[in-house]
Amino acid sequence: YWYVLSFIWLRCVKAKKIRNFGAVENSIEFRSAKTSPIQSFRVSEGEGRSNQMAMSALRREGRRFAPLLSPNPMNVLRSSLAPPLEQASLGVRSVSTQEVQNRMRSVQNIQKITKAMKMVAASKLRAVQSRTENSRGIWQPFTALLGDTPGVDVKKNVIVTITSDRGLCGGMNSKSVKISRALHKLNSGPDKETKYVVLGEKAKAQLSRYSKRDIEISITELQKNALNYTQVSLLADDFLKNVEYDALRIVFNKFQSVVSSVPSMATVLSPEIVDREAVAGGKLGYLDSYEIEGDETKSATLQNLSEFQFSCVMFNAVLENACSEQGARMAAMDGASRNAGDMLDRLTLAYNSTRQAAITTELSEIISGAIAVTG
Repeated sequence: YWYVLSFIWLRCVKAKKIRNFGAVENSIEFRSAKTSPIQSFRVSEGEGRSNQMAMSALRREGRRFAPLLSPNPMNVLRSSLAPPLEQASLGVRSVSTQEVQNRMRSVQNIQKITKAMKMVAASKLRAVQSRTENSRGIWQPFTALLGDTPGVDVKKNVIVTITSDRGLCGGMNSKSVKISRALHKLNSGPDKETKYVVLGEKAKAQLSRYSKRDIEISITELQKNALNYTQVSLLADDFLKNVEYDALRIVFNKFQSVVSSVPSMATVLSPEIVDREAVAGGKLGYLDSYEIEGDETKSATLQNLSEFQFSCVMFNAVLENACSEQGARMAAMDGASRNAGDMLDRLTLAYNSTRQAAITTELSEIISGAIAVTG
C-alpha cells in the first residue's frame, strides 16, 4: 500500500514540480471502482491552482492503481506472486511482453521439432511401404490353404502383440494392447492357458501393469535396424521352440493409408489342431483331398507348413505395423505443427495487443502531463 502511494507521490512531483507537497492539510479521498473501502491520505498545500492540478493527478493515478489498492494485503501479494499470464484475471493491467515473447519462442522451437519429425517419418514411410506391399503376397497363399480361423476353441493360446518402441504416433499402440487384453479375457478359463509374446516397448510397458506374470517373451528395439525375412524367421523359430501353443494369435496394425490403419489379428494353428480340424470335417476338411508326395508323413508336412506360415505372417505383421507407425507419426506431427501455428498466432495477437496497450498508456500519460503543465 505504501509502495503504491510513494509511486503516486513521485509521479505527481515529477509532473507538477510541487516543492512543498508535504505541508498541506487538505484531505483528499478517492474511491476505487473495484474496491469498496475508501483509501484516504492527507496532503497539505495552500489553496490555489496548483492544489487542483495535484488532486487531478492523484485521482488519475488512483484510478490506474485501483485494482492493487485492496483492504486485504494478501490479495496484493497473490497478484504479485501469480504468473504473468494469469495476472490479468487477478486485476493486473496487462501481461508482460517479455513473457509473451518467451512463450512465442518456445512454441516456435516446438514447431520446428514437429516439422522435422514429420519429414523423418515421411522418409521412413516411403522406404518401408513398398516392402510392406510386397510382403502381402507371401502369407496369402498360406491363408488360402490353411485358412484363418480366429474362432477355433483351444486350450493353449499365445497372443503375439506387436507395437512400436517409441510414442508420438497416435493411439495405434493402445488399440493393439486393448485387443490383446480382450483376447486374453475371452480365451481365459479354468482349463485354458493364455500367454503373451510381446514385440515392442509400448506393449511391454502397458501389459506389464495388468498381466506381467503372463508375459512369456518380450523383445524390444526390433525396428532399430532394417528388417528382413531372415531376422524375423529366426525370431519365429525361437518363439516356437520356447512356447507351447495350440493357437498363435498375432495382433498388429494393418497399414491402409498415411492417415489410416486398422487393428488386425491373424491366427496360426499348431499342426495337431490343423489335423484335428481336418479330420473333424470343418473349415479345414478339404486338406484330406491333397496328396503328399515323397516320404514325408502328413504330420511332418503340416508341421513344416505351420512353421513357415507363422514366419511369413510374422514378417508381414512386423512390416505392416512399422508402416502404420510411421504413417501415424507423420499425421500426429502434422497436427502438432498446425496446433503450434495456431497457438503462435494467438500469442502474436496477445503480444501486439499488450505492446499497443503499453504505447497507448504512455501516450495518455504524456498528453495528461502536458495538459497539466500548460494548464
